[in-house]
Amino acid sequence: MTVLRTWWLVVAAALVSVLITMTIGTLTGEIVYFGCYAAVCAAAWWAALRPVAGSGTHVGRRPWLLIALGQSLLLIGDAVMSVFFYFLPEVNPVGWMDVPWLGGYAAIGAGLMIMARRRAREQIREPLLDMLTLTTAATLGLWRVMVDPELTASGGQYTTEILLDASYMVGDVLIMAAVLLLVLSPGVRGVPTWLMIVAGFGRLLADVGRVMWQYEMIAMLISGVIFFANALMVIIMMRSDRDELVRPGRRTRTLHPARIVFLGLALLTAPAIAVAEGSGSGGERLALLTATVAASGFVLARFTAAVRQQERAERLLTYQASYDPLTGLANRRTLHTRLEECVPGDALLYLDLDGFKAVNDTHGHEAGDALLIEIGRRLSAAVREEDLVARLGGDEFALLCPQSAAGIDMVPLAERVLAAISEPVVYGDHELRVGTSIGIAVFREGVNSSRDLIRDADAAMYQAKRGGRGRWVLAEPSGESPLSLVG
Repeated sequence: MTVLRTWWLVVAAALVSVLITMTIGTLTGEIVYFGCYAAVCAAAWWAALRPVAGSGTHVGRRPWLLIALGQSLLLIGDAVMSVFFYFLPEVNPVGWMDVPWLGGYAAIGAGLMIMARRRAREQIREPLLDMLTLTTAATLGLWRVMVDPELTASGGQYTTEILLDASYMVGDVLIMAAVLLLVLSPGVRGVPTWLMIVAGFGRLLADVGRVMWQYEMIAMLISGVIFFANALMVIIMMRSDRDELVRPGRRTRTLHPARIVFLGLALLTAPAIAVAEGSGSGGERLALLTATVAASGFVLARFTAAVRQQERAERLLTYQASYDPLTGLANRRTLHTRLEECVPGDALLYLDLDGFKAVNDTHGHEAGDALLIEIGRRLSAAVREEDLVARLGGDEFALLCPQSAAGIDMVPLAERVLAAISEPVVYGDHELRVGTSIGIAVFREGVNSSRDLIRDADAAMYQAKRGGRGRWVLAEPSGESPLSLVG
């Protein structure tokens, strides 16, 4: 889906939301709401079941299926409420409509959490604990604002209505926390991410407003806002780049941004409630609130500084274990880690320098080291920013190019690498000359594993050497005969 089409759909959803707000409570309003929401649910199932063009796999389908299920359950709950309102006004609908509604909350929340887990990978544990900290603090705060007044009115008795309101409140907090965990995880932040932020906050504000402001005009507005938020989630599902929300970000040991947000909000929740309910003049309470925010900020800053210091030490150890100390390129271990994440269309170029031993024997190891450093620099300049350049040891290098076979022709890349390496390297008064032989293997779904990819590229590289060196070979999967040989 193009960006222009996305914004047309967003505008259409906003106009329908306004129409729902203006006609709510009338027969026309019921027809508009259920007709449009049924269309949204149908679009959700269509988007969840269809394969996304260019993804090559069905990765990420489960969370979208859960969101489609959640939207359908919310629609069923709305339908049950309308049936009781129009045809069974004497029957209390509590429970009948709340079961599908709460099921919808659970399904949407589960879908968002699966997205967050896939996007954050191994970084999910600490942010999840911090999310639970925020959830607990926010629940206590909202309980004071939303549930305590109902308890007071009921004489301290926990009625079914109060327990259901509390369940919706906890569901809203969990969904919003899941949205924050998802969008703050490392990874691409494009249109789907920003639409998800708007949808999450829209649902939270609408449901909180439904309970806090029992006015007819507010209720009318909230119905339109909830429809708009639900429609945004489905618009995200229809985009071809929706997988950015489930695609893992680059592994990193840095502090997950969600942790700072969660802990900061958790620190402020209880003091803010205490200040809001305290005694004293408005100026005194404002001063107390300002001091509380400042103290919480200092605590959060100290926490962040301590974690950052630990991260610097961990990054140094990780760098030493993952990068070649001579050239600064990725090492064999890093290459193997990245190969485990390969998807169809990724290409591996395996390089072995021709004539490097003669340079070492003639000019010494220092000259050989200088040559390797310059070759590494040239390889890095010849590829894209997202490509990985690795030194595997000795005079062997590798290039891992994500989606190269699908996005660019491999011939210009191979020729560019051959030309870059063949240029002489000036070392003192000497010109050091080497060439290279390149084997290329392309990852194909259902055919290659990461080990197969290395074996195919390595075999193609030796085929290039046997063919006269200074060449590249594009290999067939699983060691079959090469497709091409270029001098």
